[in-house]
Amino acid sequence: MSSNKHSGLPRPTDAEMSLLRILWELGQGSVREVLEAVNREREEPLGYTSVLKLLQIMTEKGLVIRDESERAHVYRPAAPAERTRKALVSDLVDRVFDGSARALVVQALGSGRISRRELEEIGEFVDQLRRKP
Repeated sequence: MSSNKHSGLPRPTDAEMSLLRILWELGQGSVREVLEAVNREREEPLGYTSVLKLLQIMTEKGLVIRDESERAHVYRPAAPAERTRKALVSDLVDRVFDGSARALVVQALGSGRISRRELEEIGEFVDQLRRKP
């Protein structure tokens, strides 16, 4: 299992990230609730057992916490979205960009996938950072 040295959290797979995004939005959910939400986003629907197995693996990895007090087990994220994203970005900077946040930002901004509005928001954020002591 691959883990992130910045947070101690394991690095989620793409499939696990899709379930984490759903759980962050819901706050918590049963397998059925997660299944319904994930299948609203997919062309090829997943089956109940596939989602259950993924959630079981995610529980073993420490990505989600299972509440077994009810008949239908309820799952919730082990960490908030912001903490997980921060850890994943830190890991990406270290592994792919040799620790350079600048290289990551240059690559992201040069990808052509940024709108003018997003660029303005980033500029405002940079201005705020410059004003901090």
